[in-house]
Amino acid sequence: TDVRPPVISLVLLPGSGLFMAVLVQMTIAGKSFIGGNMEIALAANLTASSRLGQDATGIPRFSTKSCHIALVSVKTNLPSSVLPKVMSKFLDSTLQKVLPGLLCPAVDAVLNVVNAKFTTMTSEIPLGTAGTLQYVLLNPPMTNETFIELDLKTILHQEEGKEVDLPTDQLSLSSLPPKRDAATQLILSANFLSAELSVMQASFNLNISNNMVLGLPPLVTTMLGALIPEISRVAPPSQPVVIEMREAKAPVVTITPDKSFVQLFSTAEFWTSPSDSAPESLFILDV
Repeated sequence: TDVRPPVISLVLLPGSGLFMAVLVQMTIAGKSFIGGNMEIALAANLTASSRLGQDATGIPRFSTKSCHIALVSVKTNLPSSVLPKVMSKFLDSTLQKVLPGLLCPAVDAVLNVVNAKFTTMTSEIPLGTAGTLQYVLLNPPMTNETFIELDLKTILHQEEGKEVDLPTDQLSLSSLPPKRDAATQLILSANFLSAELSVMQASFNLNISNNMVLGLPPLVTTMLGALIPEISRVAPPSQPVVIEMREAKAPVVTITPDKSFVQLFSTAEFWTSPSDSAPESLFILDV
């Protein structure tokens, strides 16, 4: 009739998994063996340990190792004269048998929720229309006193399904940033970021016209002539200009302790687009 919010403590077990301690307080109501209604108010400590491993498909998974129930206190609404010691022991032993079947399945239910979150970790992630990204567990999960480390392999596929060759970056924990309390950290290598940008390389291609650069001078040959005098001699004045940006080679990411750089290499081809004739290329810049 009354279940109070449980008090839960969680501790990571180095090299194993998770230890859980739960204080459960509830009231059980029913018919008394002497007639009338009886209520049993009890407090019990549930302790459970779970192992963190990986299943056959390489997904991290928690599984219950043990679950124990210890009664802290038992009180009934029956007068003490009606509850002799023999009956009191019978009640305790009955609860010791009933409670594990009542409470321990809750531990499995919680772990199943966590395992369902792990399952989505290996789902394919679309990178727009450029390709897909997928994580798989490279090594078994590692647990220490303060955090769980998952060493992941990243699989990149281009739009046509071809896998991108990625160098394997094996970094020691000593070379990683210090772990912050109560935070999840995702650490990505420069090689991975370069490869991911290379898959999305075509996404950086675009045509720049007047309606994309609001607030700037109109993109016309006269403006270009003011910057580059040679243009005014080969192009008619006041013709609309379109800049065609195309990626020339794969992007490169560089990470140092102080700074990070992303280099994108492209060409910018300037076209005139007169209304009465075909577009004409003026010149190409390496950007």
